[in-house]
This record gives sequence, structure tokens and C-alpha cells, in this order.
Amino acid sequence: MTDDSVRVGVLSLHTSKESKAICNAVEALGHEPVWLREENTSVNLVDSDVVLDPDVDVVANRMLLSNTEEPAEGLGLAQTFAAARPMLNEPSSVLTAVHKFASAVALAEAGIRVPDALLALSNRKLNEGRGRFGDEGVYKTAIGTHGGGTWKVDFTEPVNPMVGNRQAFLQELIDRDEVRHHDLRVYVVGDEIVGAMNRYAPEGDWRTNVALGGDVEDATDSLSEEAREMALRAADAVGLDYAGVDLVQGYDGWYVLEVNPTAGFKGLFKATGRSPAPHIARLAIEHVGGDVDDERVTELTATLDDATPTCMPRTTQESPKETPIIGYIEDVVVAGTRGSTQAYAKSDTGATRSSIDTELAAEIGAGPIKSMTRVKSGSMKSGKARPVVDLVVGIGGQQHTVTASVEDRSHMSYPLLLGRDILQHYRVDVQRYADETRTEDRDEEEEEGLE
Repeated sequence: MTDDSVRVGVLSLHTSKESKAICNAVEALGHEPVWLREENTSVNLVDSDVVLDPDVDVVANRMLLSNTEEPAEGLGLAQTFAAARPMLNEPSSVLTAVHKFASAVALAEAGIRVPDALLALSNRKLNEGRGRFGDEGVYKTAIGTHGGGTWKVDFTEPVNPMVGNRQAFLQELIDRDEVRHHDLRVYVVGDEIVGAMNRYAPEGDWRTNVALGGDVEDATDSLSEEAREMALRAADAVGLDYAGVDLVQGYDGWYVLEVNPTAGFKGLFKATGRSPAPHIARLAIEHVGGDVDDERVTELTATLDDATPTCMPRTTQESPKETPIIGYIEDVVVAGTRGSTQAYAKSDTGATRSSIDTELAAEIGAGPIKSMTRVKSGSMKSGKARPVVDLVVGIGGQQHTVTASVEDRSHMSYPLLLGRDILQHYRVDVQRYADETRTEDRDEEEEEGLE
């Protein structure tokens, strides 16, 4: 590195393709990347001076907040760095973006069209207002990611203002595609559009997230002027330096659905062959007066370099974090669109997927049905089909959104079965019973997805 090189800190406690790609792009542009992680980062106050270790000139904020249980901790950490160094995607803007209703309000105040929506803190006010959305609409948790916490629901039935410990709201369903639902993701960096893609929902679903199996196609060159302008204005209104802006087209024009501060690169690169990483790296370098070769940025855009960067901190031999323990029979909170309730659940490490009793699913409003799954059992070699729904399960302060199968469990002792989709986060103590009666279900079944 030269004396004129900029030290760009990438604040990201998780290991992702995007964080790696930004670090690699900074280095490829002739500057010094610094990955700010648990292994190498500290902040000292010495005689009222702030000392960062490692020190950086500018920070690119890649903290994931929408899929964490305590986003305020991540926001506080980001704010600590933002108070000491220039930062792209400042914490206040990220907070607005990750709270979907707050971002919708910011967009509406800026004169940008968004779907009609309603957030109400009481059950009464929420359900009094749901009729104006028609018979069908969108029900979302205010904070969520990868399509988790988003449902298309029947608004003739009551809904709840909370899903687990997350605030929820109602939103108008915008859809003019009668064959296959799709939306548009536009990736904005600064005042530039890096690329755009159409995202199509997988069969049996209406959510278009790539993480859920949605298909993508390049829309960069065919992007209309209206959509282009709306995406740039949306990122600016929320205050983000880089963002994935999601739009959907109705019969009367475009609407902004969300503005994502940590949008992934994989789907965009697959569709367009363009990586946002060198553009984010350039923006950070130039933000503090560094020089960048624009031709080199263009060249790097054609590659998504997510190899382990040279700045990856060396991991020290520390004691591993203790994995939480869950009981063989556990007391959990299960939540759906109509409310939540406490229930006993049985842990089954042999089951791929969690399952819920039909009656309990109806009580809490689990659903709607997303797909079908094939279930094997000792008594039925060919298996049988069961519907699959989104389900939120709370265990000891942790919340998990999974796709659970619905079955008649009235002949079993417990209305819920916890499969490996949840148990992967825990160690199971087979001697621990939340239910002191210690009864056991028989002939539990392991599940496989239908082709």
C-alpha cells in the first residue's frame, strides 16, 4: 500500500460473500481493507481520546440487524464507529430501513409512492382498519429478512398486532401479474444504479426472495425511467449510501416495497453479471478523499470476488460460545397472524422439519399454506402429504421463523414437534422435561419435501 492509500473498515461481524467481496474490491483498487470483526476490533477511550484498534479512515457499515434478536446492540456498535469515523450507511438510516413501516413513512413523506399500510398498537384498532385492504393482503413483521415474517393472508379473518415479540402491520397487495408474482430489485450505490433484476416467486409461493428459491433475470437495460428515478429517490429518502430497492408494478404505476441496507449480491450477479462491491469500495475511498481508477472499477464489476480476503483476521483459540440447551419437552411460545400462545413441544432430532397440530395452527392463524411436504413413517412406507406454513416459535427469548408442516396431532401428547430446523441452534437434554407428566409421543415421522 502507498502513503496515499485509504484504510477502509468493513464493519461486519458475520462472514458473507458481500463482506468478502467489498474487502477484496478495496484491495484490488489499490487501497487497504480492514475487516472489523470480533477477533480484531476494540475501541478505547484514553484521556478523552478515541482510539480504534485497528484504526481506519472510513467505515462501510454491513451490520446485519433484521435477522437478530437484539438489533439495538448492533446499532449501538455501529453508532460507536460512526461517532469516531466517517461511515457509509449510517446507523440512523439503517434503523429507518430495517423497520419496514418506518421506511414506508419516510418514503411517503418524500412523495414516493408506497402501498397503503396500517400499523396499530392495539388488536382493536388493527382489526377495525383491516377491511379497507379488501379480502386479501400482506401481513408483515416490521423487522424481518429473506421473506421471513411476511404472509399473504385472508383479511376477512382477524390478525394480531404482534407476531411473537415483533410488531406487525397490514399492507395493500400490489400485483398485476396473474401468472407468476414478481417484483424488481434495483441496486443503488451513491447516485448510480449498478444493476437491476426481475425476481420471480418460486412455484407455490408469492414471495420473490432469492433466498427462498426465486428466479431472477436481468432488467438493467430495460429499466424504465420511472423505476430508475424512484429507486434513486428511495435510497436518498431513507438516507442510505448503498441499498437494494424493491419495487412492484401495479396497474397505475410503480410502488416502492422496501429499501434494504444489506441487500445480497448473489442474485444480482447471477442475473446481471454485475457486482456492487467495487462501487461500494470506490464510494468509501472517495468519501474521504482517496483516488480510484474508474476503469478498474468497471473491470472489477464483472467479477464477484468472494474469496477469503487477505485482511481476514486470524481467529484465536478461544473457548467456543456455549450452545443453549433445550429440553426433550420444552415450553415454547408459538405465534401466527391471529396471536400467540404457550404450548409444550417435543424435541425430535430425527425430524427434518418442525410440525404443529391442525387445531393449534388454526387458533394462532399459522399460514397460509405455502406448499406440500412428503412425510415418511414406519407404518407408511410411501409417505403422505401435509401442508406447510410459516410458523414463529419462541424459545427462551430466541425467536425462530420456520416452515412447519400441519398435521392432526390430537392422538399425540404434544401439539408441537421441534425438528432440526430449530434444534440445530441447541443441544438437547433428553432428561429435561418442562412438562412433568413425562409422556411420550409414538410413531413420530421424519419429513421430506415433495418434488
